[in-house]
Amino acid sequence: MDAQHVEVLREILASTPWVERTEDFARALRRTRTPGGLLLVGTPEEEPWHLAAHLDDESRYAGLPQLAPSLVRWQPPPGAPAHLSIGMERLAEAGRGETLFVVSPDEEAPVPLLERVDDARRTGATVLALDQGDRELTSLAHDAISLAPDSAPLTFEGLQHLVSSAAGQQEERRKGGTLRERLSRFLDVVSGPRVLD
Repeated sequence: MDAQHVEVLREILASTPWVERTEDFARALRRTRTPGGLLLVGTPEEEPWHLAAHLDDESRYAGLPQLAPSLVRWQPPPGAPAHLSIGMERLAEAGRGETLFVVSPDEEAPVPLLERVDDARRTGATVLALDQGDRELTSLAHDAISLAPDSAPLTFEGLQHLVSSAAGQQEERRKGGTLRERLSRFLDVVSGPRVLD
């Protein structure tokens, strides 16, 4: 899904709470303090490669290096490049200022994942979750978006695209521009447009 399709999806969902909810969730993602501190993990069967790529793109486009995720893998193959060889042991090192972003497309996350999420939370990491109604995972997360597949107006993949797109949006743009831009627009409205000689 490209940026144009995501924008169309945002317009379609504008009258629902989904757009605002994903923007709130994205703000939590951007609170990660350091590059490499956003730990993205999925289930043993489903690694969130696609979301990792989109977050990495958004990080570069928006100039937010802390948004580039470290993809944490259940069983990285021997000899994998450094960025693809981060194993589950990394979660034991997670601490304050870091964010563990869990993506679980299953109705219930596997117990080993829940245990590692709980450990990371206890050591001070902020836990965010994107799931499909998993109550245990949601209860461990500081913030979670749960998609009920039967009643939601979008797919789980679509939700991931909304989140990654919202994460890359600059806060000033979402609020109507920088203070200088807003002040300039205000002065134009109050005093009228400038007439050039």
